[in-house]
Amino acid sequence: MTNLVQLVAAFTGSLGFAALFRVRREKILLAGIGGLLSWAVYLVLGPVMPQDVPRFFISAVAVGLYAEILARVVKCPATLFLVTGTIPLIPGGGLYRTMSAFMAGDYAACSAQGLNTLLLAVALAVGMLFPMSIFQLIRRVQVHLAQKQRSGGGQG
Repeated sequence: MTNLVQLVAAFTGSLGFAALFRVRREKILLAGIGGLLSWAVYLVLGPVMPQDVPRFFISAVAVGLYAEILARVVKCPATLFLVTGTIPLIPGGGLYRTMSAFMAGDYAACSAQGLNTLLLAVALAVGMLFPMSIFQLIRRVQVHLAQKQRSGGGQG
């Protein structure tokens, strides 16, 4: 039951940010589904991968793929789905715990929690960049091959 509540919260949170970013009505549901997807991947990986950093990375890759594919299907920028889909993964709790430990003067806990939060943010950023880079590479190869074919196929 608790996973269902988390998934509903991820969907609703992403939907709310999509509305805040003024995503068009016909695409707002797809933006919410991206958040649900990212958190679902995170939850599914929990039993087999207890560390948060790789789970954040894989979840970000999944939502990145979702965003890139959906951008081509509905013909709009991938960032629309990428930003709203990663909302559930933002490590706000870790940042809160880092600042709380700092304010309490527990600098060891602050350092440990701060490092973990930083690693989560890096995993999220790299996970989002990975699919974007792959799709950009594929596009460049397609353009190169199309140019080569137009110029005579490289026969000589």
